[in-house]
Amino acid sequence: MINAKRFKDEVEALLDELYESQKDNMEACSQAMKECIEKGGVIHVFGSGHSVGLGIDIKDRVGSLVPIHIMEMSDFVTRGGVPVAEFMDRKNIFERKPGVAGRLYELYDIKPQDVFIVISNSGINGIVIDIADLAKSNGHKVVIITSMKHTLAEEPRHPSGKKLYEFGDIVIDNCGPHGDALLQTDSKAKVCSVSSICNNCIAQAMAARTIELLKEDDYEVPVLNGDKEHDEALKKKYEGRA
Repeated sequence: MINAKRFKDEVEALLDELYESQKDNMEACSQAMKECIEKGGVIHVFGSGHSVGLGIDIKDRVGSLVPIHIMEMSDFVTRGGVPVAEFMDRKNIFERKPGVAGRLYELYDIKPQDVFIVISNSGINGIVIDIADLAKSNGHKVVIITSMKHTLAEEPRHPSGKKLYEFGDIVIDNCGPHGDALLQTDSKAKVCSVSSICNNCIAQAMAARTIELLKEDDYEVPVLNGDKEHDEALKKKYEGRA
C-alpha cells in the first residue's frame, strides 16, 4: 500500500540514517562555511536540474545566511552569451557537456577564501564535475553532496572517467536510493523522489550549525531578520558577490 503515512515513516527513517551517518561530514562543511564567512568570503552553490533547490532553500528568506551565492545555469544565457537553442537542446543536453563550466565560473566575482558546494544526485554529468574541478584547481575548498548509492551504480560520463564525489574535500552522502524514488509499488516502478528533501535537510542543518559556530566566535552573524534597514545593509555588504 502506498499512502502518506508510509511515505512519512520511510522519509523519517531515511533522514535518521542520513544524520547518523553524515553528521561528521556536515560538521566539517559547517566549519568550512564558518571560516569562509569570517574571512569575508561567500559560499558558491551549484547544482543542475533539481539539485539547484538546495541553494534556493537557504537563500533570500528570513533566517537565512546572506553570503550564499547560487551559480545559476540560466546565467549561461542571460550573462554568458550561450544561445537559447544550444542551452535548450534536448539531443545534446547542456548540463552533460564537459568543458563549458569555465564560461560560467568566469562570470562571477570569486575570491580565494570562497567555498564551493556542488550538488548532483548522480554525480556523473559533465558540468558539475567541471565546476568542482575548476574550484579545486583554484584552491577552493569543495564540498560535494551526492547519492552514493546512485553514483556508484552508474557508469561515468566525464572524459576523465571520474565522478563528482572524487573531487570533494568533503563529501556528504544524501543517502537517497539509486534512481531517487523511495517507495516500492506492486509493479517494478518505484515512486516518490526524495533527493530534494534530503538535500534541503542537509542544507538547513549546516546553515543552523554555521550560525551557531559564528555566534560562538562572537562574529556578527550575517542573517536576514526581516528588518528592512538591517537586511538591506547586509545585502549591500555582499552586493555583486551573493
